[in-house]
Amino acid sequence: MAEQKRDYYEVLGVEKNADDAAIKKAYRALAKKYHPDMNPGDAEAEKKFKEASEAYAVLSDPEKRRQYDQYGHAAFDGAGGAGGFGGFDFNGADFGDIFGDIFGDLFGGGRRSGGRSNGPMKGANIRTSVRISFEEAVFGIDKEIELTLKDECTSCHGTGAKPGTSPETCAKCGGKGQVVFTSQSFFGTVRNVQTCPDCHGTGKVIKDKCPDCRGTGYIANKKKIQVSIPAGIDNGQCVRIRDKGEPGTNGGPRGDLLVEVVVGRHPIFQRQDENIYSTVPMSFAVAALGGEIVIDTVDGRVIYEVKAGTQTDTKVRLKGKGVPSLRSKDVRGDHYVTLVVQVPDKLSHEAKELLKQFDEHAGDSLNAAKNISADASEEQTGGSGKKKKKFKF
Repeated sequence: MAEQKRDYYEVLGVEKNADDAAIKKAYRALAKKYHPDMNPGDAEAEKKFKEASEAYAVLSDPEKRRQYDQYGHAAFDGAGGAGGFGGFDFNGADFGDIFGDIFGDLFGGGRRSGGRSNGPMKGANIRTSVRISFEEAVFGIDKEIELTLKDECTSCHGTGAKPGTSPETCAKCGGKGQVVFTSQSFFGTVRNVQTCPDCHGTGKVIKDKCPDCRGTGYIANKKKIQVSIPAGIDNGQCVRIRDKGEPGTNGGPRGDLLVEVVVGRHPIFQRQDENIYSTVPMSFAVAALGGEIVIDTVDGRVIYEVKAGTQTDTKVRLKGKGVPSLRSKDVRGDHYVTLVVQVPDKLSHEAKELLKQFDEHAGDSLNAAKNISADASEEQTGGSGKKKKKFKF
């Protein structure tokens, strides 16, 4: 019994009212995930790729989509109305004709109709990371990193062939770097173009390999590279260094080096975009009477004048003491400081007495509490001197 086909909309993961852009976007994601070149030897991935391609071939065509919406899969198996809608025949179809624009976006360069795949290609990018401090992220810094990079072999000059010999034209693909094969699928007999397995798309094969690079054409060398980290960079952002990645093929340029910046935590500062936040304690006396306090900033310590009667959790703004903008080094964020009244947890006897005197002069709140306690005690006795009930305060 033949396996029942899944609904095409379900295969692509889109709603039935999805527009062309949504259908194309969904197929792009699935094609990239399950393409045979990305999953060599994976039969399940190949099956899902063909299933997604089948769904896209129908839903991307307005007329075929209309037929499918009306009759479902029966529209194309000969069992539907109007004799299965003859004319939907993919015998001899070329995947490149149907999906060329999408595969070109996904895998670079697109399909070259009758062309060669062994032209100059840019090398792959390399990713690495570097750790810096909070202050280094604010003001920028030059860092030196050490990497192992590939360079052209000096013995064979990048050909991969033993000195005195040369690569030969691939017999399997005739130097094109591509081979065409046919297969049976939903589309009938389908021609598919793939990278030549013998020359790996170069169009050349090496009979006698260079002993120094073992036929790769490249030698790995350790190199020290200077990375200029700009002021204002944030955690997780990358610095791109052009032409420091993997070598290109067939004369193509090198890829780029992408350096991810990992910023360390600061003990007192927190960052949000270009602004810095911190908390600064102040004594009760300074909060009540006003006075000067010292605030640490990334530019050093500054003196701030606290107004008399300042309450705890008051926020102040130090303009221009934040992080420089990556777009303009002359523009900086601000530093926001939360002032918190610090209550001492250890007091001498004299200090306690002075605080009680202060409280009496400030509003006699301690005595007021005692008076309330005394009044409550009198109410308990009912004025008769005999307690009626105990209350805990």
